[in-house]
Amino acid sequence: MKLRDHDESEKRFEKYVEGLAGVIGHADRVGPLHDHCTGLMLPGERKSVEPMAAMTDPDRMEAQHQSLLHFVGVAEWSDERVLAKVREMVLPAIERHGPIEAWIIDDTAFPKQGRHSVGVQHQYCGQLGKQANCQVAVSLSIANHHASLPIAYRLYLPKSWADDRARRKKAHVPAALTFKTKPQIALEQLRAARQAGVPVGAALMDPAYGSDARLRTGITELGLSYVAGIQSTCLVWPPGTSPRRRGKPINNTGRRDEPDLISVKKLALRLPKKAWRTIRWREGSADWLSSRFARVRVRASHPYLLPELIAPEWLLIEWPAGEARPTKYWLSSLPENVSFRKLVGLAKLRWRIERDYQELKQESRARALRGPRLAWLPSPRNHVYRSLRILDLRAGDDSPLRTSSPHAVRESSATPRLSTPRIRPCGLNATCQTRSQPCGGA
Repeated sequence: MKLRDHDESEKRFEKYVEGLAGVIGHADRVGPLHDHCTGLMLPGERKSVEPMAAMTDPDRMEAQHQSLLHFVGVAEWSDERVLAKVREMVLPAIERHGPIEAWIIDDTAFPKQGRHSVGVQHQYCGQLGKQANCQVAVSLSIANHHASLPIAYRLYLPKSWADDRARRKKAHVPAALTFKTKPQIALEQLRAARQAGVPVGAALMDPAYGSDARLRTGITELGLSYVAGIQSTCLVWPPGTSPRRRGKPINNTGRRDEPDLISVKKLALRLPKKAWRTIRWREGSADWLSSRFARVRVRASHPYLLPELIAPEWLLIEWPAGEARPTKYWLSSLPENVSFRKLVGLAKLRWRIERDYQELKQESRARALRGPRLAWLPSPRNHVYRSLRILDLRAGDDSPLRTSSPHAVRESSATPRLSTPRIRPCGLNATCQTRSQPCGGA
């Protein structure tokens, strides 16, 4: 790196941290905030408090360790205000390359070995591609084709945890926190973003969320459009048909009254050859990405709405050449006059967050976002996870955090272990963050 670039990077980093300091509260937290941000940006495999203390103040490791530990696990600063400030500072850099196009609902899993970390249970882990012992956090990101920015995270608390009083008490889970499904958490995040005046985009989600009819309805009620992945078994009224039943919602036993309802897979297989078009949606590393798509106007079956209130929407189907059957399906409430290419482009824009998540888990500068640092439980005082998110745009020189901190690093083959006699073990990755194992796959 050239000296001029190094100096410019230092100025951007200092300006970024100065902005965060304005919402962190007490002035005594500014120093630990700066050191914490510096530690997150420095090279190194482990991003827990111990190695960060050794890197940021090697001559006062014990005192620095206690200072950072207090800042992360005890100090009363607002996650919401910090994330809002991050959004305020980073959003203009994204929008210089175009307006926000999408709000992307997603979740990410963190493999765990034990059972004491809040929310851990045997559930699907996307990182491993199978059922495993893990935590899951629901997130909301805003994006265009240039970059994405996470603006909300929430740890999913399974019902087995929510209903276990002894477990909750031991883990200091706030009494006000009740069980919510992942789609319910996602809808709360969308509602908060609308109230905060975040630039609007189409809500994108995979079938784990898109198949939830209540979530799709809630998104519409917020005045947002969506492009929602769905399962091949989703039932719809095909073009030229409509609900016959009036005044009573569809339920599991009511399908006999609606003979026109068919699965989207059956509908796709019935479409004529002329319905399929090859659409290119973005330029890849070697060539343009393209596939075969069809779209039709349908009404989707809804178990809770009156059939006469179900509005027509787009069904988008992907059937790549060489595949024996269609591979992906989406429902979209985008306007009827939306172009075919734009519809496909938005459906495929989820690649943005998937790639960014992968980079965040691989790049040392962004490892602050991996594992439990991506999740927290909302509490006015004792957050289970209180780690500052350093959000890197992956956006070249536009990112205030594109390069490493200007502070020198003392390389060492091993980081000294520090005793913490004044910290009571809590069984959580909060004050016990220093004893956490690295998250698998990071």
